[in-house]
Order: sequence, then structure tokens, then C-alpha cells
Amino acid sequence: MSTTERPRILVVGGGYVGLYAARRILKKMRYGEATVTVVDPRSYMTYQPFLPEAAAGSISPRHVVVPLRRVLPKAEVLTGRVSTIDQDRKVAVVQPLVGEAYELPFDYLVVALGAVSRTFPIPGLAENGIGMKGIEEAIGLRNHVLEQLDKADSTTDEEIRRKALTFVFVGGGFAGAETIGEVEDMARDAAKYYPNVKREDMRFILVDAADKILPEVGPKLGQWGLEHLQKRGVEVYLKTSMDSCIDGHVVLKNGLEVDSSTIVWTAGVKPNPALARFGLPLGPRGHVDTAATLQVQGTDYIWAAGDNAQVPDLAVGEGAWCPPNAQHALRQAKVLGDNVISGMRGFPQKEYKHANKGAVAGLGLHKGVAMIVFGKMKIKLRGRLAWYMHRGYHGMAMPTFNRKIRVLADWTLGMFLKREVVSLGAIENPREEFYEAASPVSAAKPAPVEKAKAS
Repeated sequence: MSTTERPRILVVGGGYVGLYAARRILKKMRYGEATVTVVDPRSYMTYQPFLPEAAAGSISPRHVVVPLRRVLPKAEVLTGRVSTIDQDRKVAVVQPLVGEAYELPFDYLVVALGAVSRTFPIPGLAENGIGMKGIEEAIGLRNHVLEQLDKADSTTDEEIRRKALTFVFVGGGFAGAETIGEVEDMARDAAKYYPNVKREDMRFILVDAADKILPEVGPKLGQWGLEHLQKRGVEVYLKTSMDSCIDGHVVLKNGLEVDSSTIVWTAGVKPNPALARFGLPLGPRGHVDTAATLQVQGTDYIWAAGDNAQVPDLAVGEGAWCPPNAQHALRQAKVLGDNVISGMRGFPQKEYKHANKGAVAGLGLHKGVAMIVFGKMKIKLRGRLAWYMHRGYHGMAMPTFNRKIRVLADWTLGMFLKREVVSLGAIENPREEFYEAASPVSAAKPAPVEKAKAS
């Protein structure tokens, strides 16, 4: 018996898999065949591979996100979270942004919650760390870095300057290497406009517990990326980790201690912890355990894919799992959408199989690494050509023609116009100035004037 007048396909999560799966289902579905409902805390999908470029100002932040309601006009989009799922009753509990939670019946379920930052109980990390999983964090990082340059340029206190101009990045995978490469590039350009700040005054530190960076592109290209960053003045510390960062005082396991106002955490991801409340079979690391058809093990009405799923990698062989990247997420979403339609109509399920096509990474303007796979042949590129491959691949993979054009326009303008180096840090507290003006409380005492140091 259906839970609604029409069967409901509930898509939990509006990220890469959720968006593309919903689009595929709506495209393949007959008119009135089912209701597609997408639930996500945000009303937009974020294309995460472009976050480093957004943080560096190469792409407008609004062009990195895709509004769900605009792209899925025939779907029901609910802004909220699915807190629990009752599989026996086929009911999900939805917690909206405002108001009481309510039950939402469904007939078919797509789990696409994605991943969250993988953190450890490091003292000071929660209070001082900056993640790179969302566009809000990318914007915040850009504003924060430029604010540190403003701060360093405006003070004569060497201790304040040193702390402001020290930037620590933890994690040497794609997210960490690309982010430090883009941000260092931006800071180098921005320093030209600060009379009291030079690139030599800045200290960029990259930390990783592994013995290499960029493992996704292979050891040789990873080593080239390491040496390239070091030539740009980035200090790279491998086989070590961060013990604490209380009040910005960073202590590494190798004994290095520095004071830093900027601590960026990109040390991997983990499946969304909300999965533990869904009653689904989970793998050893918390991923939803699926068959090669993307159906959750032991069910015939639940599918999962992307970063929150443990999907067998048939192209590699037994015991292998698909890595959590955009390359697999896009293709899994299409197979998942087709299988949901097949499941509704009683047709057989299709198995997901995709051979790795390589990996690309940008390390700042005109700098990158790329490993392209053609059959059994691997083509390894570095420098400007690899950077073109990086932009070309992700430009094509960016969802919707609208966003592709907007991103391309940003890149084209960037060829002729210098990037903006203005900080909009006040955007995080837009009412602060108005509050101070409207508050009946007397104005705060002015800050003491700093004494000029003898030359």
C-alpha cells in the first residue's frame, strides 16, 4: 500500500549525488508516476572541487553553488534534516529549520548525506580551526586571510604580525594541497598592495601524517607537487600531526611550535554521523553498506551512493571500494537514478562499474598536476598544462549549463582583470555596526594608542 496518493521517492541530501540522482529520476519518470522529495539543511548544492578557487577569489562564491529549487522545479525541496528513519513504517522524521519535527512517509529512499570533516579531539581545534567542506568556510577563509594582512600591515607589534602572517594547513590530500596552493597564490598577489607586508614576511606550513602529499595522483606527481610548494616557500612537514592549537599556539608532534591566527583543517572526511540513526547496515568506517547495484544490503527499496556509501569497485576487483570523489559520485548518481526507476517498475537492477579516469589538482594560477588514464596507459602532466586539464575537467563536471557559463566567465575575466584583494569580513556580523549605533549603551572606551618604537 502506498504511503501517499503517489509513491514518494525520498532523497536525503541535496549534494552531488542527491542532486544528480533526483534529476535523473525526474528525467526518466513518467508524468505523475511518483513524487520526488529532496531534504537538505541547505537550499543549494556545493561543487566542492571549486572551493579552493573560491577561497582564492578566482571564482565567485555564488557560482560554486547550485540552487536546488531552480534545478529541480518538479521536485519537492524541503530545507531541513532527516533525524531518524523508521524502516518498518517507511517513515522519516524531518526537522525543519524552524518549527516542530514531523513525520514524512516514503516508498523509496535514497541516502545521499555525503561526508563531514574528519576531526580528532585536539585541544583548541574546535575553537580555532577552519574547515573546507562548504562555501561558507571558503568565503570565511578568504576574508580571514586578507584580514590578517590588514592586521599585519597596520601594527608595529612584531608578535602580532608574526601570528597574523603564519598560516597552518593540516592535511596534504587534494583539499589541503589545493587550498594552500590557491591561498598562498592569493596572499602573494595581495601583498603587492600592502606597503608593510611582503611575501617573505609570511609563513605557510603544510602538515600531514602520511609520508607524501597528493596520493591520488601517484608518488611521482605527488613528489613534484611537494617540491613545487617548497620552492614557493611553503614549509611541508610529513609523518607528523598536530597535538594542540589552544589560542592559536600550534604544537606539532615533531616538536615544532608556532603561533598562528589561521589554522585550516583538511585532514580527510568521514561519513555523515547521522547515518548511525537510520538503522542501515554500516561498514567498518561508518559508510552505508551497498551492493554493486547501489541498493543497501538487505533491502530492495533503499539506495545509497557517494561519500556516505561503501560501494564495491568492480573495475578494480574483489574487496575494493570506490574512492569518495566527484568522478564516482556523478556516475553513481546516474546509475542510482536509473535503478530507482527500475525498482519502481519491477525491472532488474544495473550494477555500477567505472574504471578510474585519473585525477587532476590545481595548485594556484597556472600551476597543477594531472594523471590521465587511457586504458592501461597513464599520462602524467604538471605545471600549466595540468592546470588547464584541471579547469577543463571540473568545468565540464560542474552541474548545469548556467553554472558552467558563470564559472567560465569568471575565468575569462580573470585573464584580463586582476583579482580582488578586498576583505569582507564584516559580512559575518553584518548587524554589528548598526547594533553599536542603535544601542543605548554608551560607546566603549577607545583603544589605547600604541607607542611608536624607536628606529
